[in-house]
Amino acid sequence: MRTLPEPFAGWFAARGWTPRPHQLALLDAAHRGENVLLLAPTGGGKTLAGFLPSLVDLAARPRDGLHTLYISPLKALAVDIARNLTQPVEEMGLPIRIETRTGDTPVNRRQRQRENPPNLLLTTPESLTLLLSLPDAPAMFGGLAAIVVDEAHALAGSKRGDQLALCMSRLARLAPAARRIGLSATVAHPEALRVWLSPTARADDVRLVETRGGALPVFDLQLPEGRLPWGGHMGLASAPEIYRRIEAARVTIIFVNTRAQAELVFAALWRLNEAALPIAMHHGSLEIGLRRKVEAAMAEGRLRGVVATASLDLGIDWGDVDQVIQVGAPKGVSRLLQRVGRANHRMDEPSRAVLVPANRFEVVECVAATEAVEAGDLDGEPPRPGGLDVLAQHVLAMACSAPFRPDDLYAEVTRAGPYAALTRRDFDDVVGFVEDGGYALQAYDRFRRLFRDSEGLLHVRGKLVERQLRMNLGTIVETPLLKVRLRGGGVVGEVEEYFVSTLEPGDCFLFGGQVLRYERLDPGAVIVSRGGEGEPRVPVYAGSRMPLTTYLAARVRAILSDPRRWRHLPDPVKEWLRLQRLKSELPPKDGLLIETFPRGGKWFLVAYTFEGKLAHQTLGMLVTKRMERLGMAPLGYVGTDYVLAIWSAFEPLDVEALFTEDILGDEMEEWLAESSMLRRTFRNIATIAGLIEKSHPGAEKSGRQMTMNSDLIYDVLRRHQPDHILLRATRAEAAQGLTDVARIATLLARVQGRIRHRVLAQVSPLAVPALIEEGREWVAGGAEDALLAEAAALVEEATDGADHFSETLAGMTDNLPVRGTSVPRERRRSRHIRSAPKMVTGR
Repeated sequence: MRTLPEPFAGWFAARGWTPRPHQLALLDAAHRGENVLLLAPTGGGKTLAGFLPSLVDLAARPRDGLHTLYISPLKALAVDIARNLTQPVEEMGLPIRIETRTGDTPVNRRQRQRENPPNLLLTTPESLTLLLSLPDAPAMFGGLAAIVVDEAHALAGSKRGDQLALCMSRLARLAPAARRIGLSATVAHPEALRVWLSPTARADDVRLVETRGGALPVFDLQLPEGRLPWGGHMGLASAPEIYRRIEAARVTIIFVNTRAQAELVFAALWRLNEAALPIAMHHGSLEIGLRRKVEAAMAEGRLRGVVATASLDLGIDWGDVDQVIQVGAPKGVSRLLQRVGRANHRMDEPSRAVLVPANRFEVVECVAATEAVEAGDLDGEPPRPGGLDVLAQHVLAMACSAPFRPDDLYAEVTRAGPYAALTRRDFDDVVGFVEDGGYALQAYDRFRRLFRDSEGLLHVRGKLVERQLRMNLGTIVETPLLKVRLRGGGVVGEVEEYFVSTLEPGDCFLFGGQVLRYERLDPGAVIVSRGGEGEPRVPVYAGSRMPLTTYLAARVRAILSDPRRWRHLPDPVKEWLRLQRLKSELPPKDGLLIETFPRGGKWFLVAYTFEGKLAHQTLGMLVTKRMERLGMAPLGYVGTDYVLAIWSAFEPLDVEALFTEDILGDEMEEWLAESSMLRRTFRNIATIAGLIEKSHPGAEKSGRQMTMNSDLIYDVLRRHQPDHILLRATRAEAAQGLTDVARIATLLARVQGRIRHRVLAQVSPLAVPALIEEGREWVAGGAEDALLAEAAALVEEATDGADHFSETLAGMTDNLPVRGTSVPRERRRSRHIRSAPKMVTGR
């Protein structure tokens, strides 16, 4: 094993540090010219390990030009790493230039970086793609010695990961000697991650350095005092307990699962904040300047707590964070570990985390997740094949850099892990699409972006095509958003177009910790003022859903089915499960429990499927279509993360026939043909592939214009070229990803011959949360009192008037909606929300 040279050895010793074995292992790998994937727990010094070989090399052999390219999934992480690296470089007096290149980098600095690149450039997949699309890319990257990919597990398997893999394949052509270093938390599929990182799409070309051990996290389960909700998913009933834990700690990150939940939890904490503790909020829809203020305040130690979504999941090292609170079930073991690692951020000291389940099913999920952490088990799906829409964007980007021969580019692309199995037919069809749009569209000049010369080289058609590409680069397709602008003031963030379409002038909504009054809609912006009368609504964002992982769902089923595993469950949950066993039976570990019972003039079917809300939504569509064919007259359905509930006019009979594997045949084809799913999927794919522009030189398109354009093109292709490459990509993505068909297929295969059907006279205890959700779907106008009465009747019916009825009713109705919105019931306890400090909200 190699040792640290000076001045690095002295710098480590001055801090009382000893290099960790994996840090020295990466030095050794660099000396041998090996590619390496480092898997290490949070706080193990992964980032320093990744940069150490480059710093040592540059200290020994100073040089001009780009030496190391660092790629991060987050702009904020790149900026944070640059700040953390600059300090030791300056302290050791090393002649090393470090700069960042992101969408926020000023134009003059971007130009200087192209003319005189720094030694270490820290960037993102999108900015790297743009740099590689430039004609001077060979000059900029020709001397590259190392590529460091941080948080590799967060990129592999995503479209941004596909984009980066293609970029790394191009870099391998421009700089064949450049080593690759992947930095990742421990993952369930390390071999697949090695393939993704490899320059040859072979795992054995990437050395694996794995660091095990480290202190296990310490978990506390926090329940609300006096009552435990049966339904709901916001967790606001525990706000007083969360606030007390913030008071008792130095710095706390309060993680939530959605942006709407962030707004509600933040508001609930500020109502309780009599001590005026500095508490902030951070999520992806807030204006970038406000987010930067929060990040700076955290880094400087000026905050006691921050309510955050996945926007703060990754990497940033805030050493003073001594506590993480997860509000709502974590939905995945690896995701929980990633978030818990934000506390202490030191490998040898335990991170402290508090889990705050929002309802009884979530209690079981939290216990399942903590047991998995103790066992050292991880979850996560292996990376899928690369997206053809991403490939189309890459083909055009490479054409903008220089003309290419299809044979050469195909060989380059198939050396990228996600595209190793790409067929020549699919590749040629993608190139043909980029060239002229394909058979059905080639008559339209706007879709002709490449041309072939007499030698077979493909060239880009002019500067306008290049500008259009660079304005539309990237694989993240947001739901159409509108800026939220204060009347006479600045922008505070963005909300979805659909939410704004439901507002009338004078309506109020909660955003950025403020109650805002909707004034009017201007082109591209929602004009608002502060304050207002009435109950504020909460914007909901389509892209913020987190599916329950398959692995964690299996653990939940295992706990529910075996009373011997209930020892870690709190008493109210044990009582709930005992009552379920008395009234019906427990969901089996590997089979499927289906209950049917009459209620309020309807019949209900509740299937305990445990495959996540997205899969249940698709399964509900398929099962209700089959029920229609069988004459059961389905009226509606609702899917939670744990169960699927369907209500119908007639009693469901022969329910086993509703859950056979062939439901993925005719019913699936019929549903896909009728639903808007394919149209939405096509729009996203067409946008990434460059067929639909998000922005055009001189003008930015609205979401409505983009939708109209994509619908017209979709209809033309279906009619005239049904095997068009983008339609093939659309069908594959809808079936494999967005609809969670793979999970449904696995479920149906697992339960064949193991379906238990119980016909009940009344609702069972485990079915109550699903029926609360069903009631929520129908709330409108003055229906609130009726819903509360229905909720009371449900609990009384399930418990047969047990002594604890009043307590369970209070807990169960905790999250009922108000006036047809998804605002939880806690929101009505006060009409006044304490204002957040100016530092946090930018007021």
